[in-house]
Amino acid sequence: MIINGETKRRVNLGKVPFDIIASDLWRKHFQTETEHSLKTRKHKKRETLGLCGKFHIKRISNRSHLASLSSSFSHLTLKMVLANKLNTWSKLQQYYDSEGKNIVIKEQFEKDPKRFEKYHRVFKGTDKTNTSILFDFSKNRVTDETLQLLLELAKEAKVEEMRNKMFAGEHINFTEDRAVLHVALRNLSDKPIYDNGEDVMPEVREVLAHMKEFSESVRSGEWKGYTGKRITDIVNIGIGGSDLGPVMVTEALKPYAQEGLKPHYVSNIDGTHLAEVLKSVNPETTLFIIASKTFTTQETITNAESAKSWFLDAAKDASHVAKHFVALSTNTELVTKFGIDAKNMFKFWDWVGGRYSLWSAIGLSIAITIGYQNFEDLLRGGHEMDQHFVNTPLEENIPVLMALVGLWYNNFFGAQTEAILPYDQYMHRFPAYFQQGNMESNGKYVSRSGEEVQAQTGPIIWGEPGTNGQHAFYQLIHQGTKMIPCDFLAPVETFNPISHGVHHDILLSNFFAQTEALMVGKNEQQVRAEMGANVQENIVPHKVFKGNKPTNSFLFQKLTPATLGSLIAMYEHKIFVQGAIWDINSYDQWGVELGKQLAKAILPELTSSGHVESHDASTNGLINYYKEHKKHY
Repeated sequence: MIINGETKRRVNLGKVPFDIIASDLWRKHFQTETEHSLKTRKHKKRETLGLCGKFHIKRISNRSHLASLSSSFSHLTLKMVLANKLNTWSKLQQYYDSEGKNIVIKEQFEKDPKRFEKYHRVFKGTDKTNTSILFDFSKNRVTDETLQLLLELAKEAKVEEMRNKMFAGEHINFTEDRAVLHVALRNLSDKPIYDNGEDVMPEVREVLAHMKEFSESVRSGEWKGYTGKRITDIVNIGIGGSDLGPVMVTEALKPYAQEGLKPHYVSNIDGTHLAEVLKSVNPETTLFIIASKTFTTQETITNAESAKSWFLDAAKDASHVAKHFVALSTNTELVTKFGIDAKNMFKFWDWVGGRYSLWSAIGLSIAITIGYQNFEDLLRGGHEMDQHFVNTPLEENIPVLMALVGLWYNNFFGAQTEAILPYDQYMHRFPAYFQQGNMESNGKYVSRSGEEVQAQTGPIIWGEPGTNGQHAFYQLIHQGTKMIPCDFLAPVETFNPISHGVHHDILLSNFFAQTEALMVGKNEQQVRAEMGANVQENIVPHKVFKGNKPTNSFLFQKLTPATLGSLIAMYEHKIFVQGAIWDINSYDQWGVELGKQLAKAILPELTSSGHVESHDASTNGLINYYKEHKKHY
């Protein structure tokens, strides 16, 4: 079924599409206690916002009071239930035990020749982007009954209500008391989006305008280095989301890059990473982008200080730093102390998680590399997928279906990993990007209520581009003992039609063949037939493929900025849906903190005299071995 980016089944949300989309409990609270409370405060002025379901929701003129109410009740409005305690979860388990585990995909095709028509969806962007993404989930171990139960699970887990709370700016990241509004960064409509009663869009647009002005000045050559030469190299220094997103996008959109302007990325605290980049650039023509919200991130600031020292070895004059360093940060004091002009500081906000930040000022290196108009198209593609996710019924909703099918394997078949396999060399960093996006979001064992979950949560995400992966790990996918659901992604059109497109046809023939082979397999009879008169019985079992391996296939017309934006947002929303069903907070990352804390304590021990005895025997032994053998530079 074709689903328009601007779907016909829109919910009329008046002027504020993501303002208040309340759960039943919030509505009930709003209509009773707060009405009286607000009247006593003489906040009587209201205007109709629009319809949400069967309820008239009203906007209160005192937005800050409303926001505080919303945030206060955001954690309480949805009844928190462990995933495996949901009624539909039990039904799914019973169904899996009796029928689901025995589903054979190729038999489903034999029973229903129109299975592809039934089990695929097409996302269509607007006329501004012409994005088209085909999602084929017919090669999965699912039937109509499976999908019906999975959709019931999503409804019982209140996925739609949680989605609406996110877009409404409620603080669904309750452990950090923050909204989750990366969707605001790509909101190219004229609609406001609120956090704590304030419309965030004016500030978002201000930063985007700053990014546009700056990126165009660098690309045009107007921005010059300390010797009057134009910039030829951009070095982005950041880590985690400040690195993985920009790296992935600039690699994916290389065909849109400007000749003579090359991006580089430094993330690792290992000095080798910085040293190798600095070998290839000229201090006179290099612009450094320092990406750290607080400007205190250890790895980033250490690399930034070393880069500045390298630069000053050539430039000599500290005043030249301002011509070659800019900051993506909110800490004006530390940024200016570093030597960066405050005018060249680009802001982003606490409601932007690092792994969702490429849409923000963190994307400055993207905008410089591919041009601001293409960066805006990336945002537009993400926004169009947001509209699809918000406005499309669950049974037609691509991110929802992706999430439910993935959950089916993760929680009922016991699959522990998922492979993302792009058949497009430009997308070679796409799996690594969503390795962080998924595993940092849903790698949690504590539920929203503080209980330990009783079901498996986030899968391990990995992958490489085809056909490289075929000669590396597909052996395990085909004949190993583990179920590994796979996502195959490929463009219909290539940017590089070498030999009249022969390369691309060979690439896509492998794409189609692998998804078919994983499904149909090869039985003993087929093996014997292939071997003919020279059958070697001891070899036959080794050539058998059991098949019945699940795959999703995604075909898109061309990897344009808008298409990439839609694909990224699609996976983001898949992650959200699974986290909502598992009843976990997908938007904090406390798991990264403990190691950093211990590293700070260990660092001074590495330069102190004497043996270290403050840790366990293993850690003490490792530290002392390092100290005994280290070279003093």
